[in-house]
Amino acid sequence: MKNNNQINIPEAREAMDKFKMQAANEVGVNLSNGYNGNLTSREAGSVGGQMVKKMVEAYEQGLQ
Repeated sequence: MKNNNQINIPEAREAMDKFKMQAANEVGVNLSNGYNGNLTSREAGSVGGQMVKKMVEAYEQGLQ
C-alpha cells in the first residue's frame, strides 16, 4: 500500500502551513519555513497535539 500524505492543492498546503505555524506559536515552539529536523520529538509532538486539539474544538463547535 502506498502512503501518500502530500497535499496537492497549493491553497490547502498554504492553509495547513499557516495552521501548523499558529499551533507551534501557541505551544512556544519555533518553527521555520521548510525543514525543521532540529526539533525534538517533544516539540514536534506538542505542535501535532495542539493541531489535533484545535481540530477537535472546531468539530465540537460545529456540532452545537
